Amino acid sequence: MLAQVQLLFMVVFLEMGLILMFLFRTPLRKLIIMTLDRVKRGSGPLIVKSVAATVLVIMIYTVYSIKELQSRPADSVNPTDQILLAHQILEASLMGFSLFLGLMIDRLHHYIRELRLLRKTMEAVKKQDRTLDNIKNGEASTLRDEISSLRNKMKQLESETEAKEKEVQSQRANSDSLKGQSEKLLLEYDRILEENQNLRSQLQSVDQTVSHSDNKKNT
Repeated sequence: MLAQVQLLFMVVFLEMGLILMFLFRTPLRKLIIMTLDRVKRGSGPLIVKSVAATVLVIMIYTVYSIKELQSRPADSVNPTDQILLAHQILEASLMGFSLFLGLMIDRLHHYIRELRLLRKTMEAVKKQDRTLDNIKNGEASTLRDEISSLRNKMKQLESETEAKEKEVQSQRANSDSLKGQSEKLLLEYDRILEENQNLRSQLQSVDQTVSHSDNKKNT
């Protein structure tokens, strides 16, 4: 009986030590987490549940024994029964406390593992955000370069358009001046043609006069 109490005290202190190690980030905590991860694989959970169920059954039996001893009349209880009652109460308390600490260890291990997974997920998300930001920055820089090149092309096209417009205007002015010159030349040609016709008519009249005077002399 004394050995059982000592074993229960050792289990309780061991569980308390594990809980304290879970509270501080040390290399030993990482080793304990890795060990519990391996224990929870395969047939480990079944063994742990079997041990916990056995301890629970023993605790229930001990509590039943305590109730039976306490239900006896006070006159029939001797010092040995009192010692046995105190011993059973201590055993039941230690077994209940050890089960509670085991449940705490299981929950702490579960939460720490979930926290590690969440941290890894957050780091992966941060890396993806960084890569996306880098891609966006690269795309933005390329778009800026394309916009600046397009603006330069637009300015070049505008300058070429202005030059073409000036050239067209100069050609229009040249065509207008040539048209005016051609009109003047036509008018001058008409005037010269009219003067030529007048001169021909005058020459014809002079020829007729000369020929008429010659005829008179001959007669």
